[in-house]
Order: sequence, then structure tokens, then C-alpha cells
Amino acid sequence: MTYFVDVLLPIPLERFFTYQISPEEASYIQKGIRIAVPFGKSKIYTSLAVQVHQNPPEAYEAKEIHQILDDSPIITEVQFKHWQWVASYYMCTLGEVMRSALPSSLLLESETLIFPKDLETIEDTSLSDNEFLILEALRHQSSLRIAEIAAIIERKTVLPIVHQLVKKGIIALKEELHEKYRPKMVDYVRLAAKYDSEEGLEGILKELSRAKKQSHALLSFFQLQSSNKGPITLKQLQTESRATAAVIKALIAKGVFEKYQIRTDRVQFRTNDKMVANITFNAEQRQAFDAIKLAFDEKKVCLLHGVTSSGKTEVFIKLINEVLQDQKQVLYLLPEIALTAQLIHRMQSYFGNQVAIYHSKYSLDERVEVWNNVLDGNEKARVVVGARSALFLPFQELGLIVVDEEHEASFKQFDPAPRYHARDAAIVLANLHHSACVLGSATPSIESYYNVEQKKYGLATITRRYGEVLMPDIELVDIKEETRKKRMKGRFSERLITEISGCLEEKEQVILFQNRRGFAPIVECTTCGHVSQCPNCDVSLTYHQRRNQLRCHYCGYHIALLQSCQACGSNTLDTKGFGTEQIQEELTRLFPENSIARMDLDTTRGKHAYEKIITAFEQHEIDILVGTQMVTKGLDFRNVALVGVMNADTLLNFPDYRAHERSFQLLTQVAGRAGRTKKRGKVLIQSYNPYHQILHQVSNYDFEKMFGEQLYERGQFKYPPHIRIIKITLKDRDYNKLNEASDWFATSLRSMLKAQVLGPEYPAIARIRNQYLKNIIVKVDKQQSMAKTKNSIKRIEKSFNAISQYRSIRLVYNVDHI
Repeated sequence: MTYFVDVLLPIPLERFFTYQISPEEASYIQKGIRIAVPFGKSKIYTSLAVQVHQNPPEAYEAKEIHQILDDSPIITEVQFKHWQWVASYYMCTLGEVMRSALPSSLLLESETLIFPKDLETIEDTSLSDNEFLILEALRHQSSLRIAEIAAIIERKTVLPIVHQLVKKGIIALKEELHEKYRPKMVDYVRLAAKYDSEEGLEGILKELSRAKKQSHALLSFFQLQSSNKGPITLKQLQTESRATAAVIKALIAKGVFEKYQIRTDRVQFRTNDKMVANITFNAEQRQAFDAIKLAFDEKKVCLLHGVTSSGKTEVFIKLINEVLQDQKQVLYLLPEIALTAQLIHRMQSYFGNQVAIYHSKYSLDERVEVWNNVLDGNEKARVVVGARSALFLPFQELGLIVVDEEHEASFKQFDPAPRYHARDAAIVLANLHHSACVLGSATPSIESYYNVEQKKYGLATITRRYGEVLMPDIELVDIKEETRKKRMKGRFSERLITEISGCLEEKEQVILFQNRRGFAPIVECTTCGHVSQCPNCDVSLTYHQRRNQLRCHYCGYHIALLQSCQACGSNTLDTKGFGTEQIQEELTRLFPENSIARMDLDTTRGKHAYEKIITAFEQHEIDILVGTQMVTKGLDFRNVALVGVMNADTLLNFPDYRAHERSFQLLTQVAGRAGRTKKRGKVLIQSYNPYHQILHQVSNYDFEKMFGEQLYERGQFKYPPHIRIIKITLKDRDYNKLNEASDWFATSLRSMLKAQVLGPEYPAIARIRNQYLKNIIVKVDKQQSMAKTKNSIKRIEKSFNAISQYRSIRLVYNVDHI
């Protein structure tokens, strides 16, 4: 009897693929087990088993599987349902969700190996230079990988050359599957069983009386054994006895010690040193806690709206503790990796080694270990703290999801697919697990607060800072007036310099916020006005002084700083605008005695870079911290007395319907970093338009007024939360073809959909990585079926793909785009 298995492949195709299996394999395979399968001409992919059946595929002959990779499923049934929802709602394929969700160490792909056939009979004259180099290498090595060939001939595209050699019958190709994840094994030592008795021990000590180093290592082992009460690592013994590896190796060779290995997690945390019972709530925290519990009883998501430094985290910790007592798991989502560094220490102090961390700065193997610990329901992964990708972990008994700083745009994934919003996907995941979900923010998103008003969500509020600390005093500085009176020193107003000087004299710290990295966004020739542009994108190159180069922030293209204008040859180049690098340089000139650091994407590329900067600032090793959005989000510094916003206008004058909401959130959040202890903090916001309504709402902490005005405006112009938006982006290298295709697609949408269709229109940056972009916006009323609208769009896509000249055009869907 023939059996078949449907598998899910991590590729962007909307279907399962069927493979043939034996009856024995059919009895063994369960849904969610990884299977290596051949796909295409020769490639082997990792797939997930979906269903075993006896129905052969009609369109093709089923191939046999390559091998079964797991003993038990690596994903759960609820997790698979969540993947299906993400794929359906965000208009992507299940394979794309799988690729995004699984750590890449679990997604094995075969590697092409090149083997020589008969090298002796080949005439060198028939070969090109590159082919000759490859064959010379194969004469000295039994096989080569594609990456090795690329290094030998110093070219990125090597497959055409390899295929030429295959055609000539000179080489053969073979696919080899490699397991990427290797568990970490730690070497331990123990005393051999025959030396456990007193006689045996006495004998070996006599035997080692002349080998002093070996005798000392043995005595050190006994000391460690009496103090440790547990297994002793080889490294511990070497450190304690100050012996070389050769000394320990000699003792193992003599049979005194036995060496063995234990599998160990790469990331380990200390055990508890502080109990949650120590947390004492004030009256407002107690009310908020009770309001959250009431919302949970009504099976509602709850929004905790608490001002900055009001003690929201303590409320979350109490909620987490209750869930842990029921032996369930907790997911704590944060928008930025920078935030996890601080929160981890707080979580560890309460929950010790029950805390696991999951984000992109962790290595692939570390992420696999967290995945396995969550899947097995291990004690060491009861509380998972992570960025948006932690949403896809295989939770068994999920009791609570906390989405901190829920308003943050960082929760939205932009590229690659799935383009999901972690907050919304988390609410669906909580619903699938029948677990509680709480959203926290000092400046909630308009959508979440609208859901509160519509009675979809519960609401808990904390209106005062913890310990009755006053909210910072916010002052607006008119830099237009300051410039006119010649009171500006570079980018700093006289008022800001005075306040910084005062703080530094009092040994207090300062945070300065500028939402642009690099030194200057534009390098312009003052003679002819030419600006250096990226050859691949329609943007100017940003000047980075530390590397002395011009860099594109979209495609990564970079060149050394030009000494003369490319257009007229003049050397009169000047910078326009300013970024964090320039602020840091000016501060160094103004305050040479003080320590100044920068926190942006350029300074936080390393795995522990965030933690190093934050720890140094906490320990007062840094006096002034200059940063981009990273410094605005939920960080808790006790000694910051002043926060300066270098230019608020860049936030306000942005071509986006969310610009004013974002400005309010960002400025309120960055202001919240100041004065978190007894002394009241100060915030200075520099602007050319200090009379702007948003700036006054920020200075008065008037969230309700901002919410009311923005909700009214969005109702007038039909924007979320009143309607839903699907943004469709078309991409192609051919400008004319893109214009024609986008017009065809927009016309089809208008004829088929009842929804309002805007566009096609070029975005502000119309070309990125040599591909032209055009956007179409579909506005769907709340009364209309979102599912039917998406199905109609997909039908139009099928007709679109059937037109041969449009096949090169890529369609990108962004549902609920931000």
C-alpha cells in the first residue's frame, strides 16, 4: 500500500507539496516533524509534515522523501493555526511565515559540492582562465563548495561557469545536507571508581608523589568537590589548580580521572535573589492591577495607560508571578532589543533562571536552544522576553502575553514577508491559547485607545509617577528667534547649553535626542549645488565622519568622502543638516572634560553593544548620551536630569498621516527619561515652530486632546481606525513597464472592488536598489468584508501574473501598513 505525505516548504508558493513514503515512515511521521525533501532539479529543503494520506498527486509524480529529521514535532497545533492566520490576514504564503518563524538553524538546506571527473585527459587550451583556476584547485582538493569557488575566481556569480564545466563533462555536482545546530557540550571530570576507597586513594597519592603538578591537580579536585557539591568542569579544575591542559590529560591517561560531557545551554542566568512579594503597590497601581484582572475575567484584552515612570513594569511582574504559580508560560514582547538589556536584569532579579531571551542579536544556536526549551515546557523558559520574532515560539501552556510600549512602530515587520504587526498577532495568539493579554504604554496608539472607547478592550490607568515624583517640566525653545539673535552655537541654543552646563556641574546626566544617524544627510557643492546621490536609490548619500565615507541608508552603498564636486570639479563641498555624529562632535568641543557617547544603529551592531552602552550610562561612566529613537523607549536611568530634543520639526513635517501621533508619542517618551527620582526633570524641545499644536499638547501631557483631534481628522480623510488600509507596492527595474502595469492593476481594482482605491503613485523615494516603486492604497470600510476584499485582490493578481510582459513585476502586500 502506497502512502503519501503533504509537506510545507519555506518558499513563497501558496500550496503544500506531496511526497511518497513507505508504510513504516507513514506510521512514524506526525504533523510538525521536519522532513528533508528533494525539490527542483537537485536541491534538498527542510519541510514540515502536514498530513499523511493515500491520495497520489494528480499533476505530477510524487518523489520519495530524503530523510526524516526529528523524533517528535517541533511545532505545536496552536502554533500552526497561528501561522495560518498570519498568512491569511497579511496576504502572504504559509511558507514565508514558516521561514520567518523557524530559527534558520532548523531550516537545513543542501549545499552543492563540486567533484572532479577525469582531470588528466583535459586539454588546458579548451578552458577559460576561470575554468582553469577551478580545475587547478580540484587537483589539490577532493571537492569544492560554491563559496570556495567564488573566493578562488574572485567573482560573485559562479554558477554559469560551473554549469559550463558540467556540460563539458569535467566535473560532477552533488547535494549534501548539513545539520546547522550543534548542542554545546561541556567537558567534566570525575574520579575513577577504583580510587573511591581510602586504599585506592592512598595508593594513587603515593604514585603521584614525584609528579607534583599532577598531585596538586588531584588535591585541587578534592577541594572543589567539597565546596561545589556538584559536577566539576575541566575548565574549573584547570583554573583552581593552575594546571595546564597537558597535566589534566596525563591524569586522564593514567586512569585517575574520567572525562565525560554534559549538554549545556549557551545562555544561562543566575537563580532568584529577590522575591516578587517584595513589590508594594501604591493606590493607583493597585487600582490598575484590579482593573486588569477585571478585564481578564471578562475575556478582554486590557490596555494599561500609565505615564512614564509610573511603575507599569511592577504591575506586569505581579501579573506574571500569578501566571507562573499556575505553571503556565509568559511572553513579554518589547519593540527594541535595546530595551531587553535593562528589562532582563529586572526580570532575573524576580524570576531568576526561569527567564529566557529571544531576539535577533542572539546567535542561531542560542535561538534554537530557547525554541527547544519553550517546546519542552522547561523551567528555564517559563518567561520569554523578546522582540517581535518571539511571537512565533512553540508555546505549550501560554497563560499571559504582555506587549510593552504597544504603540511602537518597531512592532511592525516591513521586509521580508510576513509583514505582520506583532501587537495584533499577539492578541490573536492569546485568543488561540485562551490566555490573557495586556498592552502597556504611556502614549497608546490611536487604534488601541479607539478600541477602549468601543468597549473592545478594558482600560487601566496610572496618572502619577511612582513615589509622587513630578512629571518633567517641558520648555519649548524657538530656534528661529535664537538664530535671528545670533544665540546659536552650532546646533545648540544658548538655553540648552546653559541647562547642560548646570546639570554637568551638579554631576547629573543628560540625554540628547536627534532622530537621524550619521554626521550630515547631505553633502552639497556650494558652487554648483550638486548633491552626491546613491546610484541605486533616489536618495542623497549620508556623510559618516567616523568612517570618512558617504553611505546610503537604504541599500548600503558607500564611497569614500569626495574631495571635489563630481559635477564641476570645485572643492567647495559643505554639509547640510545634522545627525547624531555631528551632535557628538559639537558636544566634545563644548564640553571637552566630560564623557560623551552615542547610541544609534552604527554604535550598536555588536551582540552586547546595547548592554555595554546602557550599563556604562547607568554606572555614570557617561555624562551625555546622544541617540536616535533607541534612547526614547522605556529605558530607566535614575540620574538623568535633562533631556534635549535637537529639532522637533523633522518629526512633525513628515509626509504621513501618523506624523502628529508619532511626534506626540516620541517626544512624550523621550521626555519621560528625565527626572525619574526625587528631583524634577527638565525637557527642552528646540523647534522653528514652537506654536505647533502637537508641541503644546506634549508640554501639557494632554493625550486626550491629541487623541480627539487626530481621531476627528482621520474620520474626515478616511484613515485608520475608521477604515482599514491595504497598501500594494509594485516593483520593477523597467520604469515604463511599471507605469503600464500599475495602471492596469489599479483599473482592475477599481472595477472589481467597492473600496476606495488611491493611486498608483510614486512614493517619496521612488527607486530603491535599482527597482522603481509604485504604490496603490486600498481603503476598506469597516462594514465591508476584509476577507472578500483580499480574495478579490488575489484573483486580480492571478490575471495580472497571466500577462507575460508583467511576470517580472513583483507585488508586495502590506495590510494595516504603518
